[in-house]
Amino acid sequence: MFDIGMGEVGLIAIVALLVLGPERLPRAARTAGLLVRKARNSWQSVRSEIERELQAEDLKRQMKEAAASIDPRPHLQEAVQSVQDAMREPAPPSSAPAAAADEQPPIPTAADHHERS
Repeated sequence: MFDIGMGEVGLIAIVALLVLGPERLPRAARTAGLLVRKARNSWQSVRSEIERELQAEDLKRQMKEAAASIDPRPHLQEAVQSVQDAMREPAPPSSAPAAAADEQPPIPTAADHHERS
């Protein structure tokens, strides 16, 4: 975090001992340690929150890309267009008479079934 060598830490300890005295130095060191720990925890919390937000944004972007790649609309438009084209084409002439195409086969009844048995 900080680029401080052992000589610099020793110098800071000597100055603190001279300024605070031997009675208040342990309490000041404990307070300083607690403040440093809180600062590190806060920084870690902010950092993890930023990472989570970035991951969420990346996931949203990937989902949009995936949704765009599997969009069925172009395929549906092609299918609709081919059906419309097929409906516009004239029907090929059939060899059966037109009247026979309009007739429907008779619906079998229960009496017909008994007669066959």
